[in-house]
Amino acid sequence: MNPAPTPAPLVARVVPDLTGLDKQFDYLVPASLRDRIAVGSLVRVPLHGRRIGGWVVALGPPDEAMPVERLVEIAKFSSVGPSAAMLELARWAAMRWGAHRLRPFLVAASPPAMVVAVPAMRRSATSAAPVASGVRRITPLTDPLPLLIEIARSGPCLVIHPTPAAARAIANRLRATGLRVALMPDGWAQAAAGVDVVVGGRSAVWAPCPHLHSVVVLDEHDESLQEERTPTWHARDVAIERAARAGAACVLVSPIPTATALRWAGDRVVEPSVSDAVAGWPFIDIFDRTDEEPWKRSLVSSALIRHLRDAGQRVVCVINTAGRARLLACRSCRALQRCARCDAAVSQSDDGRLLCRRCATIRPLVCQQCGSSAMAVVKPGVTRLREELEAAAGRPVVSVTGDTAELPIGDLYVGTEAVLHRVRGVDVVAFLDFDAELFAPRYRAAEQAMALLVRAGRLVGPRRGGGRVLVQTFAPQHEVLQAALFADPRRVAISELARRRLLGLPPFRALAAVEGAAAEEFVTATGLEYATTAKGALVRADTWEALGKALVDTPRPKGSRLRVEVDPPRQ
Repeated sequence: MNPAPTPAPLVARVVPDLTGLDKQFDYLVPASLRDRIAVGSLVRVPLHGRRIGGWVVALGPPDEAMPVERLVEIAKFSSVGPSAAMLELARWAAMRWGAHRLRPFLVAASPPAMVVAVPAMRRSATSAAPVASGVRRITPLTDPLPLLIEIARSGPCLVIHPTPAAARAIANRLRATGLRVALMPDGWAQAAAGVDVVVGGRSAVWAPCPHLHSVVVLDEHDESLQEERTPTWHARDVAIERAARAGAACVLVSPIPTATALRWAGDRVVEPSVSDAVAGWPFIDIFDRTDEEPWKRSLVSSALIRHLRDAGQRVVCVINTAGRARLLACRSCRALQRCARCDAAVSQSDDGRLLCRRCATIRPLVCQQCGSSAMAVVKPGVTRLREELEAAAGRPVVSVTGDTAELPIGDLYVGTEAVLHRVRGVDVVAFLDFDAELFAPRYRAAEQAMALLVRAGRLVGPRRGGGRVLVQTFAPQHEVLQAALFADPRRVAISELARRRLLGLPPFRALAAVEGAAAEEFVTATGLEYATTAKGALVRADTWEALGKALVDTPRPKGSRLRVEVDPPRQ
């Protein structure tokens, strides 16, 4: 009897699970592990005298340039890992967000604990009905559960929510309807086996979901969907690409869809009826501060005092002091000074002219409304704000910031926007100085301001329950305020898309912020258009592909430490 032929050597290319190492290494797959190791598997390999973890990213015959005798064997199979399709998605994302390494994406796509074997499928019968890709605009107070149930019963569905706590609540509610649900990240193995719905936060966009039928991103406008660390990937964009590769539907759901979402969707936007839209927003009270005594005003307006003195109301006052715009207004006509090109707030430069920090336009120190050159800084006056509020209300006021560990019980609160995430059961939310948001020198300022109004609306509830949001402003006709007032976010979308197209900003062109001492040297070497900033430089390209390729292919200056933030949310 002839002996069995010796199988040809099988080589695995491994990405080490080591921060800062962007090399890949080849290892022999031992015969004992051939049946277990696949592309995406997590393994243990020897490297520089110790064993480390890593991912198998390719399998094949040995490279002719590398003698097999020089290769060492994989030491251990550790866990099932991302599928080959997810590995290809990670390669795309690395280029899309200008990353040199696959590791951050592989970490996001891997189970939090080792999975030796995938359990049996737990999927229930579904209708396999088609789901239409596009944007679904809902109101701030619309319950998305009926939509999710409809989509989930059509086939395996992946649901992304920006906050893990909300994702957990959605998972529990979906389970109560009889659907099989895996909650990420702990439900990774169940998700890999196959369930009706995979639910999770931002990183769940990388979760396994065999036979993917649709991807749903809830609150698509929420900045929490973007990774804070570099590479700064965005769950929305990963979801769109993943769905396209899988032939699945992608549904972006939001009360205020972003310009990026709307441009992607084109005419595939489903709007609520006018009556539903109005019912789903609270009352918006706009207090025009230009009617007050000029430059002697307190942030505690007469409109706010009426709410503060109502002992039956719980009131939250919001004042953002970090990263705020330094507003200038004309002493003669009180008009806020804005950029004629992009509408952001302008500040006075060292040479006495007015400078826009969003688009760098410079103009003379002259009011566009009346021609006066006398300006005043509109100061927030927050030093004694809590004391002022207490004096006006005649009852205690609780101060809340992002650093507040334990929230005291109270009926009146004041703080940064962090307070909107810390309290419940509120009757009135008052934005004391909303112009700092409207005219912030960031190209997403309008979207971010709308997001604050949505968050406030969810706190106070619908207008049928008496929920109110008070906005103090010098710009009552601003499209953001008018959009909220009339429950019509399309007003902002139309102006935002037009403005960004004119200025060459995302989603029409690709943008990255590069920070560090060698930032200008690096962006110059990319050959792309750039502008210097206080922390480094902004670099721009016609497409994300061109931007990502330039960022990856351009060598970093020796000894430099650069932070490259693609699609920066706060520029």
